Amino acid sequence: MTSAAGRLGSLLTGTEATKLAARFADGDSLTQALQGIAPSRKADIRRALEEAEVVPANLPVALAVLRAIEGAATARTTEISPIWTLPGYLADYGALTTSIHDLVLTARQSVTCSTFNFQKSSALWAALREVAGRGTVDVRVYVDTRAADHSSWAGSPTSAEIAEQLPGARVFRTRELDGQLVRNHAKFVAVDHQFLVVTSANFSYSAEHRNVELGLRMDSRSLTELVEKQLRDVESVLYELKI
Repeated sequence: MTSAAGRLGSLLTGTEATKLAARFADGDSLTQALQGIAPSRKADIRRALEEAEVVPANLPVALAVLRAIEGAATARTTEISPIWTLPGYLADYGALTTSIHDLVLTARQSVTCSTFNFQKSSALWAALREVAGRGTVDVRVYVDTRAADHSSWAGSPTSAEIAEQLPGARVFRTRELDGQLVRNHAKFVAVDHQFLVVTSANFSYSAEHRNVELGLRMDSRSLTELVEKQLRDVESVLYELKI
């Protein structure tokens, strides 16, 4: 039981534990509770829940375990390090913006990214295509409609091209609000609900190699999940899903 609960704790995010606990407390069955979990993760999470006996039939123990997982995720210490782009690779400390590509390739559960200008010259473009092609990682991309679909920048894929070339990914572009297109200027990458990179860099070769750009990489499940949750909460108002 202990090792099974440990495996469950390493698999579940804090947000997922919170959702499952709430649904169990409301009287949902295991199948109903799992409706709030990403499709690619349902089978693994169901198996882990059953092995740990964290199921509605064992409600007091199930709630205690899920809330402990939630609390552990929230309490995790945030680790922060700088990420630079400097011409000539002059950065003396911290990682380089190109390292975001490597971080994305480590994804096992999810990648969420947001940018203004997305170009195929970006190393991140290749990484996202590889991760999306696995079919086991939930990929969400937020882009600016004006930059993606109404610009003349060479090498910039349209929102339709992004959706086509990232199979299974959910690609959101900004919609009109009060008669004007919303501008998506948030630039971040979140991996596995744990690692968050917030950066001044757009997703392009210039931003990764030629410009002066600064970002911060944070190892914090609670912070990463809060950022992801905020965008999901405003999706229906500020974005539209490109199909």
